[in-house]
Amino acid sequence: MTDRHALPLYLQISEMLIREINAGRIVDGERLPPERDYAAKLGISVGTLRKALADLTEKGLLDRVQGSGNYIRARADVQAVYAFFRVELLEGGGLPTAEILDVTKVPKPDDLPAFGTDREAWRIRRLRRLNRVPAILEEVFLDASYAARMTRADLSESLYLFYRDRLGLTIGRVEDRMTVAPVPDWAPASYGLAAGTPTLLASRISFSREGARAEVSRGWIDTTVATYVARLK
Repeated sequence: MTDRHALPLYLQISEMLIREINAGRIVDGERLPPERDYAAKLGISVGTLRKALADLTEKGLLDRVQGSGNYIRARADVQAVYAFFRVELLEGGGLPTAEILDVTKVPKPDDLPAFGTDREAWRIRRLRRLNRVPAILEEVFLDASYAARMTRADLSESLYLFYRDRLGLTIGRVEDRMTVAPVPDWAPASYGLAAGTPTLLASRISFSREGARAEVSRGWIDTTVATYVARLK
């Protein structure tokens, strides 16, 4: 949680709890443990936990009752950092983190769907973990017109947050397709599956708020530890 690309710790905790709520692992009306006990369980300070709980309260997910405790209010319309991240541990939830493997400007591969206006794209390869367990091998292509320069040091753990805050690009919706494909040969040894192993592949087109195709990505999901989840409400 101390990686320089990571979200602030309190926001990591807030996002983790949102994903636990969405997965049904923390239910509507449930009372959270006393703050000091909960902070100790999570290995964080009480101050950090209180900032996370304040964030949940602001998002309408928590009732803080003086003298009684903190009670969950489940909602379907929460504006979360990982609102579009739909891979969870098999038991549900899991805090996403990302290890950046490579950032390179490349000609757009011929096998990608059409997107953007430039002939080139920024290719970002990452290994994503859920609760520190390697779960998704990710390859992202952002149309090069959105950034003249990009390095590993520029990126944050949430690419959509980076796009919004640094590039002025807000992702408004996504379109996902699922298939089975072999793990690519650039998979690091720390990923759970060997190169060539067939696994679940999630392919995504990300649209700007204005409706333009801005990004295409693909993620190889290790189905021994995680799965793709779409909840319709």
